[in-house]
Amino acid sequence: MVTIEEVTCIDAPIQRCFDLARSVEVHVLGNVHYGEQVVATAGVTSGLIGAAQQVTWRAKHFGVWQQLTSEITELDPPSYFRDEMVKGIFRYMEHDHQFRQLPSGQTEMRDTFVVAAPLAVLGRLAEILFLREYMRKLLHERNVVIKRVAESSEWRQYLPPCAS
Repeated sequence: MVTIEEVTCIDAPIQRCFDLARSVEVHVLGNVHYGEQVVATAGVTSGLIGAAQQVTWRAKHFGVWQQLTSEITELDPPSYFRDEMVKGIFRYMEHDHQFRQLPSGQTEMRDTFVVAAPLAVLGRLAEILFLREYMRKLLHERNVVIKRVAESSEWRQYLPPCAS
């Protein structure tokens, strides 16, 4: 099992950061290198994903097209949400998103991402050799995009007019 933590400080209000992290469109934007797209199944396909809602993603990882369905299993706006894989290639995957308004006015976005590769022995070897670094880079790229969007006027393209 691999655990990755990343902290990103964003010059934007906590609610904006929280909502951008739940945006289907921003997620796709943050994973453009992997050809990520939303698969039109019984879940959410656009907008902000909420409590008990699912979304199915399709992306190319390690040269293979894969699908992964995740669900928001905990939601405490604007400070926390968790998504967990309900269907996909991994043995296990959960992602905790924590947000905290700093005295400076910035928002601290803290991600804790836990993933376990399939196939016990070979999976553990894959985790050690390449999965940890691959997932760390993927998470970092996503967070760079959230920060860029939140700190510019670009956020208006992804959030309702009343959001800030």
